[in-house]
Amino acid sequence: MTEFKTVANPIDSAGSTKQLLSNLFYGWGYNFYRKENQLRADDLLVRAKVSEMLAAARAHLADLERAWRREHLPEPTREHPYADAAAVASAQQMRRAQQLIEALELRVRTVGVPEMDRINQRHRNERDTLAQLVGVDGELVLAAKGFSDAALAQRDAAALAMQMPGLLAQSGLENGLAQRQQVLSALAT
Repeated sequence: MTEFKTVANPIDSAGSTKQLLSNLFYGWGYNFYRKENQLRADDLLVRAKVSEMLAAARAHLADLERAWRREHLPEPTREHPYADAAAVASAQQMRRAQQLIEALELRVRTVGVPEMDRINQRHRNERDTLAQLVGVDGELVLAAKGFSDAALAQRDAAALAMQMPGLLAQSGLENGLAQRQQVLSALAT
């Protein structure tokens, strides 16, 4: 499991006047969040970053695809009115790879979180569950970073599209999302 660095809040050790000024500067009430709300906000932030990494990989593939299409799928002419079937198949594979990344990105963004309700607060240990989710999300960040780095390193659109299912399988993103679902389903019981 990934260890996250704990950053000390300088407001906690400040005098009352300095705390008041800091609260006014940073937004009134920011430091009065409960730990559960901070963990929930961290979870949202981490998932947004994972989504951004996936979006960067998808955008890279789209850029490569545009360049590849300019080179391999020229405008039809009288001599060549139809596009090469192999080139069209490769272009379709690139689109499917982009859709695969987009679907995963959407899943990361819309994955569930424990609801803030009185039952969770009274009868369940919401803080521990949220801490587990942040740990799982840390693994998602590592998986997304590895996947994104591998995708961004590739300069051949056709090769990247062919490697995409394997890269996603090796990345562990699907396993991380399944692990997250297990944590949430344990909360529901």
